[in-house]
Amino acid sequence: MKVLLVNGSQHKTGCTHTALMEVAKELEKAGIETEEFWCGNKAIMGCIGCGKCAKSFKCWNGEDTVNDFLDMVKDCDGFVFGTPVHFAGTSGFIKPFMDRAFCSKASLFYNKPAAAIVSCRRGGAQGAFEDMNRYFNFACMPVVSSNYWNEVHGNTPEEIVQDLEGMQTMRQLGRNMAWMLKCIEAGKAAGIAYPEQEAKVKTNFIR
Repeated sequence: MKVLLVNGSQHKTGCTHTALMEVAKELEKAGIETEEFWCGNKAIMGCIGCGKCAKSFKCWNGEDTVNDFLDMVKDCDGFVFGTPVHFAGTSGFIKPFMDRAFCSKASLFYNKPAAAIVSCRRGGAQGAFEDMNRYFNFACMPVVSSNYWNEVHGNTPEEIVQDLEGMQTMRQLGRNMAWMLKCIEAGKAAGIAYPEQEAKVKTNFIR
């Protein structure tokens, strides 16, 4: 089993990375393979809703990291998406990245557990945390929780490590993710099928 840790910070080894690595330690203790994927610090174009990716599951724009991520999705059993807090919301890197990764591609993620973590200096964590979780609900992904909201506080990686409650939250998240993945694996072995997926019904509210 493998969990992909998506780092949506422009700083490759900054605060978000530090939090993700704390999650990774617990997953690896439980025998779960992990890999970190960095969105990068170059501009990521927003989704234009063209729908071209619905069949290929690839975005027509291959100039950034979105398609590299999509190439890895099929081989992963779970995901942890991390973002720093910018103006009480997600980073300008992770938001367009996730818009394009999930648009018309929800079936890639069906029933794969996911979690969001956020890193902030002081405030604004809840807005970013809630925004990230909306993608998982849209894609029918079981959302993994911890013993508190998945956030760490600090302005540097060294300060993040001093946030003892935040780091504990990351560790518990890793253990909970490992438990859920093993439960899913045990269910499959016992012949329990995934829930049936109905064809999507879309209702417009213009009358």
